[in-house]
Amino acid sequence: MIKFTKEELEELKRNFEGKKIAVIGDMMLDCYFWGDVKRISPEAPVPVIEIDNEFYRFGGAANVALNIQKLGGIPLPVGIIGYDNHGSIFGSLIEEAGIESSGIIIDDTRPTTAKTRVIAQNQHIVRIDHECKSYINKETEARILDFVKNNIKDIDGIILQDYNKGVLTPMLIEEVINLCNLNNVIVNVDPKFNNFFSYKNVTVFKPNRKETEDAFGIRIRTEEDIVKAGRMLLERLNSKYVLLTLGEQGIAIFENGVKEVRIPTKARKVADVSGAGDTVVSTLTLALSAGAGICEASYLANYAGGLVCGEVGIVPIEASKLFSEVEKEILKGNL
Repeated sequence: MIKFTKEELEELKRNFEGKKIAVIGDMMLDCYFWGDVKRISPEAPVPVIEIDNEFYRFGGAANVALNIQKLGGIPLPVGIIGYDNHGSIFGSLIEEAGIESSGIIIDDTRPTTAKTRVIAQNQHIVRIDHECKSYINKETEARILDFVKNNIKDIDGIILQDYNKGVLTPMLIEEVINLCNLNNVIVNVDPKFNNFFSYKNVTVFKPNRKETEDAFGIRIRTEEDIVKAGRMLLERLNSKYVLLTLGEQGIAIFENGVKEVRIPTKARKVADVSGAGDTVVSTLTLALSAGAGICEASYLANYAGGLVCGEVGIVPIEASKLFSEVEKEILKGNL
């Protein structure tokens, strides 16, 4: 049974403040070009889009870092960008947001990972991806690991945010997890397919339904399927907890020797699920570092994910909104 008092919630919110969370993984830039289509190109049968507006936002692991900041924590993004125009824009966003950039390495052999979306009359016309999916070179790998080693004593938690763009190599994954366990630092994982089973001995392993299905080559449809998948993940990865996100079915929490716990979804209206996973892992990690138990942390994370699903686009959750909404649940007697 998940139970918060108003006083406990206020204390948890205070404890969010100043927690330093490193986010290691694939930094991305989301680019948006908005305009109108008024004619077809004479060069080819394609629409000509007259651009009215363009803007840029953090994507990937950078969006997780932004979520940490908006929730009151101190993010420490660790990853790479290229020596290119997209990298310059990314650097400007980091500076404007007031986020520490000492963990961002410029690698002139790779492009900045950028997703450019072209939208006309509210219709998504095309997405253009700039990226390199091969693993980073040994020199860059060593620089990232040295940075983590030099900062581990000042970090309250680490998120490994993997989008299979090459930053999280098998060696880096293993060494960072070992560092965290030696220093009693929380290490949580938001995985993707390629390195799925490399994340052994972490605090929380947080896959979604599809990622788990793809990794095991199974289908998760029934309650029995959910329980079986969660137990298989615990056994295979030896994580302290498995947090299996199930979309409209909420979250299932697994721990060895303990009956699984289910937390129903809190999405009142679903406008856009983009970025919800980033919000969940950010909130979860901050809550655990602030002293919440796994069920309480998962409840807050699930609630935060539900709130951002009600927004259009990738929008981070503000601490004030999250805690005020959960406080309303307490006052209504739902907690």
